[in-house]
Amino acid sequence: MIRVVLPAHLKALAKVQGEVELDVAAPVTPGSVLDALEARYPVLRGTIRDHGTHRRRAFVRYYACERDLSHDPPDMPLPEPVAAGTEPFMIVGAMAGG
Repeated sequence: MIRVVLPAHLKALAKVQGEVELDVAAPVTPGSVLDALEARYPVLRGTIRDHGTHRRRAFVRYYACERDLSHDPPDMPLPEPVAAGTEPFMIVGAMAGG
């Protein structure tokens, strides 16, 4: 099971509390995790990544194992602790402003 942490506004949209657990076939990548997340919670389609291009939205970041994975390719395998379910894959809403 892959553990996914969502920001509060996406938890509210998907009507979930706490972490989301997903079955994701190997290799576990950001793209495969997001595919599984959007399949289970269709209301999230287009909120994390663009509908057509599947590119990450500008104000969304991905983290795992204390690393920013936001600019890694979507097909790059996630760290082993994430694939094993001991560490979460975190989706974070970035902040901007002055």
